Amino acid sequence: MPLEKDGTRVSLIAVDGVEERDRLMNTTRISHPIAQRARERVILTERQTFCGASKKSDSQRFSVPTCMTLNKTVKNQSAKGGTSIPVDKPNQSTVAKQSTPSISPRSKFWQQVRENLQIIAIALALALLIRVFIAEPRYIPSNSMIPTLSIGDRVVVEKISYHFKPPVSGDIIVFDPPPQLQMQGFTKDQAFIKRIIATPGQIVQIQDGKVYINGEPLDEVYIAEPPNYQMAPVRVPEGQLFVMGDNRNNSNDSHVWGFLPQPNIIGHACFRFWPPSRFGLV
Repeated sequence: MPLEKDGTRVSLIAVDGVEERDRLMNTTRISHPIAQRARERVILTERQTFCGASKKSDSQRFSVPTCMTLNKTVKNQSAKGGTSIPVDKPNQSTVAKQSTPSISPRSKFWQQVRENLQIIAIALALALLIRVFIAEPRYIPSNSMIPTLSIGDRVVVEKISYHFKPPVSGDIIVFDPPPQLQMQGFTKDQAFIKRIIATPGQIVQIQDGKVYINGEPLDEVYIAEPPNYQMAPVRVPEGQLFVMGDNRNNSNDSHVWGFLPQPNIIGHACFRFWPPSRFGLV
């Protein structure tokens, strides 16, 4: 439709070249609203063509473009005094989320399984090391140490101290059965627990319900009752120990089978952790 301004007829024509069209549109002063709207439509159509949107509907053509080419075109048009069209910038957090590779639930499950297995393996290795070299729990299966230890008590047997100092009289020790007991049918891994009465070089004697060490009677407040048997004086050999149960008349100990080799010692029973009512040192 021809338009008039100051007596001049202006026709909108199709122009093949972009530069020629811009020259005509910029050099022709058009103030009529319809012409201005048509000019904006032509500019927007060209912008959307560069963004690959030339086939979109009219309503879509007036949507805000987001490609880099259109951003540059809008800035240039704004600098020339044309209509400014706001352009939304992409959300950086959204871009970061889209660029992060997603982990499937199956992969996440197996990753957690691997981590749990690693933790379990480390815990088992530490428990094994502690049990072999540092300490271990033991269960009291007999009444030979009554009243100090009862059947069912559980104690901690530490294995470090005897690497730095020799066993002493009064210590309660856990040990593997010596050859004499193995000959009686006890297995090698069937541990015993007794109290050390005499160490290498000392002379032990049992007489009149008393235990004598080097001729001196022991003050034994920990025994269930005095021994009702006699034993002639014997000297404890080097590298051996003389051990007895606190339940003197119901204990299979050194007065029956002889001396205990020190290498048979497993450790020192130092602490009772069960039952809670008897929790503490032994």
